[in-house]
Parts: sequence; C-alpha cells; structure tokens
Amino acid sequence: MSEQMPLADLRVVELGQLLAGPFCGQLLGDFGAQVIKVEDPRNGDPMRQWGRERPYGRSLWWPVVARNKQSVTADLRTEEGQKLVARLIAEADVLIENFRPGTLERWGMSPEKLWETNPKLVITRVSGYGQTGPYSKRAGYGSIGEAMGGIRYTTGDPDRAPSRTGISLGDSLAATFACIGTLVALHNRERTGKGQIVDSAIYEAVLAMMESLVPEYQVAGYQRERTGTTLPNVAPSNVYPTADDEMVLLAANQDTVFRRLADAMGRPELATDERYATHGARGKYMEELDGLIAEWTATMKADELLELMNDKGVPAGRIYRAKDMLVDPHFAAREAIVRLVHPEIGEFAMHNVVPKLSDTPGSIRHVGPELGEHNEAIYRDLLGLGDDELASLRSAGVI
Repeated sequence: MSEQMPLADLRVVELGQLLAGPFCGQLLGDFGAQVIKVEDPRNGDPMRQWGRERPYGRSLWWPVVARNKQSVTADLRTEEGQKLVARLIAEADVLIENFRPGTLERWGMSPEKLWETNPKLVITRVSGYGQTGPYSKRAGYGSIGEAMGGIRYTTGDPDRAPSRTGISLGDSLAATFACIGTLVALHNRERTGKGQIVDSAIYEAVLAMMESLVPEYQVAGYQRERTGTTLPNVAPSNVYPTADDEMVLLAANQDTVFRRLADAMGRPELATDERYATHGARGKYMEELDGLIAEWTATMKADELLELMNDKGVPAGRIYRAKDMLVDPHFAAREAIVRLVHPEIGEFAMHNVVPKLSDTPGSIRHVGPELGEHNEAIYRDLLGLGDDELASLRSAGVI
C-alpha cells in the first residue's frame, strides 16, 4: 500500500457551507487532499449547530462533514476578508463554493479574476439550479432540487402526499457529482494546464438518478407514480413479515432467482405457473404473489428465513438501523464504520471512506476542527502573514 494518499498533492479551498459544497470537500479530503475550509469568524458554518441530537451541546453532524479539514476564518463581506481569501485561492488547486450564483462575482472573485493569478484553478460551483438559466439566481435548497428533479413525486405511498428520505439526498448527490466533475477537470488540467468551472446543480444531480422516467413519459406516455415499498412490474421484491415481527427484504425478481425462491418455499410449481413464470407475469400479479410469499415468511423467524435464503442463493436482508450496523460482523470485517476520538465527546463512530482502493485507500485522520483552529498554520505558514498583520485582522474582526 502506498504511504502517500492519492490526492495528497492537492490543495482545496472550501468556501461553501451547510452540505452541498462541504460534502464535496469531505470526499476530496477523505482521499488526502488538503481541504482548507473558510468560515465566518462569528459563528462558522451552520453545520456546527445542525443535527437532530446535540449531546454535550455539540453537533454530531459537523465532526463527519468536516472530517479531515482545516478551519480558517475570514469575513467575506469585508474587503480585507475578500483580499485575504483571494490570496489563499491563489495557492490552491481547487475552489469549492455553494453560494447563490453571482455571490463570488460581487465579492470580486469571479472565475476570470481568479484565473488571472491562478490559471490552473478548478472552480467547483454547487447550486440549486446551476450557474445559468432563468432560475439560476433563485435560492435553492436540497429539498427543492429533490422536488424539481423528480424523486419527491415518486417517493412514498400512492394514497399520500410525496414523501422524502430522512437524509439530505439532493445536497449529497450534487456534491458527489461535483466531486466527480472536479476530478475530471483536474485530469484535463494535466493535459491542458488550464482550470475550468465545474457547475453542479442539485436538481440535475437528482434528475441523473431518475433512470428512464423521462423517456417513459416522452415516448410511451407513462407517468411514474408513487408505489410505496415496491417498484411497478418488479416482483417479488418487497418487505415481508416474520414470526418474530422483524422486517426482511426479499428480492427474487429474476426468473432463475424466483425458481430458487419457489423451491425454498416448497412450492416449485409456482415457477412454472403462467401467472409467475416470467418477469412480466410476476409484475402483473405482484399483489397476489406478495400475499403468497408473506403468508410463508410469517411462519418463520427472521434468522431462520435469512439462513434459508442465503443457502438457496436468494438475495435477502434485514432493514438495518444504526444499532444493527454497529454490531454487524460484515460491517466490522470491512471497517465500514470507524471509531475516532472527539476531543470533548470521546469515542466517535462514523461511516468510513467509500470506495475502497487497494493501493491508495482514503482515511479519516481527524474529526471536524474547531472554528479557526488552523488560522496560524495557514495564514502564517502558507501565506506568510506576520504578527502585526494577523493582529490587525483579528482586531478588525476579519478573522
């Protein structure tokens, strides 16, 4: 395994806040990039306060999204703060921001201006609607992008209003695509020597996940609707009950796999029944088939059912909660969850880096930093600011 992480030669300046930009920075930092997060000196990124639970008065989200990053402070609403950050960006390979389009330009940091001093800079911009188009200047949160991109309408039960997942899906998808775009732009820079803009819109990132939803309507006139726990015409693939009141997912919608399930049920004739013999037929008779399977699974405990499914080669699994993940042997064997030390909370478990690389894997070196923790290291050591300059910036409230 290489001692140097694969992105260790990259310096990233992160100006964004909340999640759509910072998650991109987290992904790059996971693989070794130096990520310098610039925060407002008064309160920092709102993620320092966000989260459903706040033991010790601390956000449990911030240590995750800011892991591996360095924190400096600068008031970007002041001319001094803008000039200071511009100097920092001049030393960077990548700039990440997720402000409303036009904000950087108002601060005197348009791409054209930044490229004058750093033509190799990759500028990654994450926003609700993208940098162009009639909606570009609108405020755009992840939830709005999820609605516009199509996933809200198709999520939930058909007899209820559209639902949402319990995570910030739109923001995270936009940031993930922003990370891909950043790496592509860096690769292209190796050939051209020039940076470029990576424009990642939340609604487009969600739209990219919507499979064949658009041509289904454009070509076939079919409008996807909410279908609850199932997908139309894909059966059996559902949550089924057990004798000990657990929830087990079974996915046997492929013909060969369904034959194995029918055999496990002691009902091999189901695999040749014209109602269930083909993928299309099973989709047509989904409700009826699900009823037969549910009657059978309800006679067994979850462990017994899962062991039988694994033996028969039928994909099956429990619906996991955090407590299940923390004790699962597969999670442990692959180190899917790692435990770090938080300076105030103590042991701190979080998900590990994804994906795994055989020679140059990513790693989590530390949890999210304190506000302005790295002001000295960055402003003094990287930019060469002296004591008097730093003292002046502090007294003026710029840092």
